[in-house]
Amino acid sequence: MRHAKRTCKLNRTGSHRRAMFANMLKSLIDNEKIVTTTAKAKELKRQADKMITLAKKDTIFSKRTVRAYLQIRYNKLDSKEKRKVKNGDTSCYNTDRKVITKLFGELKDRFTSRNGGYTRLMKLSTRVGDGAETCVIEYLK
Repeated sequence: MRHAKRTCKLNRTGSHRRAMFANMLKSLIDNEKIVTTTAKAKELKRQADKMITLAKKDTIFSKRTVRAYLQIRYNKLDSKEKRKVKNGDTSCYNTDRKVITKLFGELKDRFTSRNGGYTRLMKLSTRVGDGAETCVIEYLK
């Protein structure tokens, strides 16, 4: 029996599922809206709300937890790139760094007054190829 086992398996192995949701969460944080299947979106909603809750705490532990969960890899910056960043130019950052700064900056500030329910699901039509139900998941404004 599967009592208290909340994880939606989606016919994938554990490592594939973790990588897929990490990539989907990065895309959701970066673009604030993605289109996916309804089953994936329902599971992604739980995890996206957890990321905002961790970002609102803004501790070193929460940053490390988010980095581990999103499988964030920082690129090493050389001295010339470090000087650019010090002057405010973040063009040398990879997308993972930008996702973390957006999560702990803009999104954290947007949801400080909310106690939950940071995302919205809007159902769309069925997909042409396989007939899967699709929906849009987005962060609220």
